[in-house]
Amino acid sequence: MREASFVERNKEKWTLIENNLSINMQVDPDELASNYIELTNDLAYAQTFYPESKVKAYLNELAVTVHQKIYKDQKASNNKFKSFINEEIPQAIWSIRRPLLYSFLIFVLASVIGFVSSVYDMDFIRLILGDYYVDSTIESIKAGDPAAVYGKGSDFGSAIWITINNVRVAFMAFAAGLFFSVGTGYVLFSNGIMLGAFHHMFFQYGVMGKAMSAIWIHGTIEISVIIVAGGCGLAIGNSILFPKSFTRLTSFVRTAKIAMKVLVSTIPFFIIAGTLEGFVTRYYNVSIWLCLLIIVLSLLAILYFYVINPYRLAKRFQWK
Repeated sequence: MREASFVERNKEKWTLIENNLSINMQVDPDELASNYIELTNDLAYAQTFYPESKVKAYLNELAVTVHQKIYKDQKASNNKFKSFINEEIPQAIWSIRRPLLYSFLIFVLASVIGFVSSVYDMDFIRLILGDYYVDSTIESIKAGDPAAVYGKGSDFGSAIWITINNVRVAFMAFAAGLFFSVGTGYVLFSNGIMLGAFHHMFFQYGVMGKAMSAIWIHGTIEISVIIVAGGCGLAIGNSILFPKSFTRLTSFVRTAKIAMKVLVSTIPFFIIAGTLEGFVTRYYNVSIWLCLLIIVLSLLAILYFYVINPYRLAKRFQWK
């Protein structure tokens, strides 16, 4: 085969390999290995038939570069956790950004409905929250400690129980997506209604500011990650309803893998929320400024991890 024909037949493949090497994000190791095998075969051919040509030198350099990248990626595989946090999770969040937005809007709308419904129907709060919880909260309000319920039980025991309960709610919101998004919508809507009615109870007795300084110490993270879990559930449901060019099964499997990455990212936040509720919220009377600081820092952490950082990386790497 003439050298020009050899180059013409393989140049598209070599260009593709060069493009893979120029990507800053991690390339699939199997694809790199395949590239290396093909290059070494081409290099062997060039060494045999075109020993003095520039194409041999080019292929040799390209093969060395691929080999170095494979070795580098093998070393980097020891730090997969860092790659998972810094690359895979932000990309997964960006991939399901619309379901996450829909989850947020559903929850906010339900909270508004819960609050407004309580304004026009005083029995609505009891219907949603139950007589016992409402009566005990009213007693606490009259005693001057509207968030007294968070001071019951031991610090450690409360933190563990609260974390488990929060994870359970998040898992329900996620798993309910299997019911074509309707299940997740119901979980989000019902929890939003409860939150709205809950807020109105304190508003009704004129202690909303004081109560919120306690509740949102842990609630900022807790509510945010429930919304994130709901977004994961909606993404799964939508993948079944709207598979696009894929089969429904393929669409479901692809989206479930992405959504699971986002769901896993919520676990540390749930632990933090449970710890704050068990150990910190009960001491909300110590300083209003400390409460506000924790709330603001919590909100910034959520916004950075689930909004700002994915957006920044998406613009940098041109994610779709």
